[in-house]
Amino acid sequence: MRILPLMLAIAFPLSAEDWPQFLGPRRDGSYQGKALPAWPAAGPQQLWQTTVGAGFAGPAVADGKLILFHRIDNEEIVDCLNAVNGQAIWRARYDADYVDDFRFDNGPRAVPAIAGGRVFTHGAHGVVHAWDLKTGKALWKVDARTQFKAPKGFFGFACSPLVVGNTVLLNIGGAQAGIIGLDVASGKVRWRATDEPASYASPVLATINETLQAVFFTREGLVSVDPATGKVRFNHHWRPAMRASVNACTPVIQGNLVFASTSYGKGATLLAINGTNLKTVWANDTSMSCHYSSCVVKNGLLFGFHGRQEAGADLRCVDFKTGRVHWSQPGLRSGTVTRAGDDLLVLTERGELIRAAAVANEFQIKQRAHITRGEVRAYPALAQGLFYFRDGKTLRCLQLN
Repeated sequence: MRILPLMLAIAFPLSAEDWPQFLGPRRDGSYQGKALPAWPAAGPQQLWQTTVGAGFAGPAVADGKLILFHRIDNEEIVDCLNAVNGQAIWRARYDADYVDDFRFDNGPRAVPAIAGGRVFTHGAHGVVHAWDLKTGKALWKVDARTQFKAPKGFFGFACSPLVVGNTVLLNIGGAQAGIIGLDVASGKVRWRATDEPASYASPVLATINETLQAVFFTREGLVSVDPATGKVRFNHHWRPAMRASVNACTPVIQGNLVFASTSYGKGATLLAINGTNLKTVWANDTSMSCHYSSCVVKNGLLFGFHGRQEAGADLRCVDFKTGRVHWSQPGLRSGTVTRAGDDLLVLTERGELIRAAAVANEFQIKQRAHITRGEVRAYPALAQGLFYFRDGKTLRCLQLN
């Protein structure tokens, strides 16, 4: 590990936010902390960095701690670091035998969740753990492959845990356990629902028509469940006809409108939910067909990457309620989009960080900087004004506040 001492004097501002799970505290990819100033002309200042192992799991940050989930040799490793200076606090590890059938990365895919003094991880081979946030002590373990006969799918298990009250929710694709709810304290099964196969998307918690729901985008389509009981609220088949395809874009919810998107010739749909009744507002393969990355919303505008990742996707701005394309920017290849105030932070796979205005008239770049030479496939975290991201070899912390 290499730590830059400059960071030691910096403290977290009280007005800013943590990033305790995939896509942030609201799972909508938005940062609501203090407005971020322009970064220096030379680019954002790097405060510290550390070497990482294999994996596509981005970091989670809460209570001044950063959780890094990765793989070194034949172990999946959970590292807890001081989010301010990168110093190690604790490390937990366990044997890992996942081998990717397509010779991609063998490390974990799912972003950890931090809640109630615990850390929840979901490994590439379906092993779910709870760890004590302060000490790293293992609290419980559930193996989805053996307990629920869940297959590993094309690229392993990837659902980032969603914690709702005393329940951890996951789409694991098991027999009579497509979606499960585990007790946060013991790991015991609180409920199981559906036979829905697992996808590479993660669930979102939302209140729709005054009813709290956890909305999943499984391999077969949208499924909403009561997070306390697992009772299915609604489902909607939405998947490509092509067998060798995946659903990976996390749903976007605005009021009673639910957006889901995939690639492989299927595209996106926007549904209006009224109880168990669903109405298609729009659906096509020409507006916002997301492959692996998810979208963010600002002022009724949907921002995300349209097109297959390996072919080079376009960054787009689309009207959320109509699907009308306002602008489309080619040449960025693919990446992730985070919303910070009125701006977008676009992190491309090539390692470029672009700050752009979240507006409809044009792709308006405010700033851009190359922040790594490595390929970036994991989602970043933006906590307390600090931007954390990893490439294939290094986790870095940049100062944006």
